[in-house]
Amino acid sequence: MTNPPNTPLLDTVKDPADLRKLAPSQLRQLAGEVRAEMIDAVSQTGGHLGAGLGVVELSVALHYVFDTPRDRLIWDVGHQAYPHKILTGRRDRMRTIRQGGGLSGFTKRSESEYDPFGAAHSSTSISAALGFAVANKLSGAPGKAIAVIGDGAMSAGMAYEAMNNAEAAGNRLVVILNDNDMSIAPPVGGLSAYLARLISSREFLGLRDLAKRLARKMPRPLHSGLRKADEFARGMATGGTLFEELGFYYVGPVDGHNLDHLLPVLENVRDAAEGPCLIHVVTKKGKGYAPAEASADKYHGVTKFDVITGAMAPAKAGPPSYTGVFAKALMAEAERDDKIVAITAAMPSGTGLDKFQHKFPSRSFDVGIAEQHAVTFAAGLAAQGYRPFCAIYSTFLQRAYDQVVHDVAIQNLPVRFAIDRAGLVGADGSTHAGSFDVTYLATLPNMVVMAAADEVELVHMVHTAALHDDGPIAFRYPRGSGVGLALPETPERLEIGKGRIVREGRKVAILSLGTRLGEALKAADELDAKGLSTTVADLRFAKPLDEALIRKLAATHDVVVTVEEGAIGGLGAHVLTMASDTGLLDAGLKIRTIRLPDVFQEQDSPEKQYAEAGLDAAGIVKTVLSALRHNSANVTEGARA
Repeated sequence: MTNPPNTPLLDTVKDPADLRKLAPSQLRQLAGEVRAEMIDAVSQTGGHLGAGLGVVELSVALHYVFDTPRDRLIWDVGHQAYPHKILTGRRDRMRTIRQGGGLSGFTKRSESEYDPFGAAHSSTSISAALGFAVANKLSGAPGKAIAVIGDGAMSAGMAYEAMNNAEAAGNRLVVILNDNDMSIAPPVGGLSAYLARLISSREFLGLRDLAKRLARKMPRPLHSGLRKADEFARGMATGGTLFEELGFYYVGPVDGHNLDHLLPVLENVRDAAEGPCLIHVVTKKGKGYAPAEASADKYHGVTKFDVITGAMAPAKAGPPSYTGVFAKALMAEAERDDKIVAITAAMPSGTGLDKFQHKFPSRSFDVGIAEQHAVTFAAGLAAQGYRPFCAIYSTFLQRAYDQVVHDVAIQNLPVRFAIDRAGLVGADGSTHAGSFDVTYLATLPNMVVMAAADEVELVHMVHTAALHDDGPIAFRYPRGSGVGLALPETPERLEIGKGRIVREGRKVAILSLGTRLGEALKAADELDAKGLSTTVADLRFAKPLDEALIRKLAATHDVVVTVEEGAIGGLGAHVLTMASDTGLLDAGLKIRTIRLPDVFQEQDSPEKQYAEAGLDAAGIVKTVLSALRHNSANVTEGARA
């Protein structure tokens, strides 16, 4: 382990009030110390590194120039908020980040007054900041709202919707476009810095306002011509014409790592009477840490690593990940069928589609942070006879629910939804948990919903989806590794709506959906040892249900327990509804549903999260014994233990 970094200046800064006591000449040193502290902390915990490294100087400058927390600073997504956390009283807890009971990896209202708005999904910051700014305007309260948004997040429609309505906020709203990848503007230098400083200055704004007032007194054609000339001139110099049309006063581009450039521009914008303002800041993801700068993903997300070399802790040897199994299975299907295409929304490596993209570049589409577009784009492809696989994390697919309903399900188009990160995800906590997909998909007519119990089942489900042309179909699978089964060379086409018996018993029936099957089998072992013979069924399908199988098990067992890695309203609700509709409950059948609790679970290891939810073997056994203890007089003494 390396020694902690030497941070004499940072040691004097407990919060932004302390920061603002420093001289501008000291801020470069402070930024260097913040960067060193962040690298050291994340090396011990893992987490999102690259984005934070890119905004160290920007974080220092924003807290220095603006009066936070009165001025509301809102970070989009939150991947880049680690320097912000260090500067806002949370430095001593940075080595708990993303750990159970520790700091969130994102901004979180309950964590600090300096986090006015929680974030984790992208492209929300401008809308939220507009809400803060207008609220202050309505109440006559002081304070600006500053939204920091990345160029990737700016591609989402919501960001433009917000900017289109931002004029109402006037100069109370400032948007910082953190451009770290797309190179919206040419490389920055002395000239661009000078131009940015000039056009954000009071002198320029005053002259511009005078010119505007004079122009209004002139004939309309001349007035319009002068206005356009002003915009055109600044657009040529700065690239801001688009933002001008949306009602923003554009400033930039500014070198986001040069505090001598940043500070005067931010001060000018802070004091400007004109607005809303958009400052275009150019940064480098991974800045200041050589291994990150040299990496293809700029160390976006890292495990624990060695600070000196940048070498990350090797992953434990084990079975391939579900994501990898999906990617391999999809490529095999694409070899057989040239109508198969793959779509992802800015997550090619996270969904495994980077491999597909390499092999089938013309049949692979990364649409950026645009889940709504991804789904409707897939619907258009399906309507034209193609077989699109839309690979999107469960939590991100929520953003496209209207499109799933209207553009896919109502039209009964055969879009295949590959839903990664189903269930709990550990360190990313509630914002990224795949808790709701079974509930929100299985409620839709025409939809088929599958959940893989293991990697072999996942291969079968990819194949089944590829051949399913009768309507939309979804299959879900978790983050992490499979259970170590050998993958089949020839996949099986599953019969829609048919489950399988994995283990035969007589008294207790466990109906499992998804990867809790292993825990269900462990629970069956424990129950058998207590004299309670247990059947375990892998339902495979949440919709349509295998009603024949459920009726058979209900008729031959005393207790039926459903187990799923999802929220209330999912499998258990559908089984109970079916049982009610068909009279299965009339003879006194005991049914219990085990699902995620009706809370947003905090970050922890997935194992601890599932144990807390009662979705491990011990939780299943407890539920069965409770059902029997409270409802049966014929429980053996062993079962009471």
